[in-house]
Amino acid sequence: MTEITPEQFLQTIEDPQRRADCTRIHDMMLAASDWPAKMWGPCVIGYSSYKYKYPSGHSGETFRIGFANRKNQITLYILWYPDKDDPLLAKLGKHKIGKGCLYIKRLSDIDESVLEQLIARAVREFGQRHEIVE
Repeated sequence: MTEITPEQFLQTIEDPQRRADCTRIHDMMLAASDWPAKMWGPCVIGYSSYKYKYPSGHSGETFRIGFANRKNQITLYILWYPDKDDPLLAKLGKHKIGKGCLYIKRLSDIDESVLEQLIARAVREFGQRHEIVE
């Protein structure tokens, strides 16, 4: 974690369009969750937190939802177990998915109302988790 606030971090994003997109995503996540935001590294904003423990004994703490401003895309951590046949993803627009992540280049490539629905769903699904055991 870092000492700067998410709002301070957002102001450091050099590209004005990327800064606007990340600020909008930050606003969406705050509105959907009402969870406190903090930096979880140099470029990741996470909202709330939960503890997890694996059967191997490995344990830790991470955010419930979040996003990162990466070099080539914005990574949203809202799809813990993505389903390629998800009807919301089918309506989202230009994106890619990975294990637990949704990747977009810019908000203008997607339907923001669908992204808001995906964020709201992530908040519902992960809002009550305190510990995950896999």
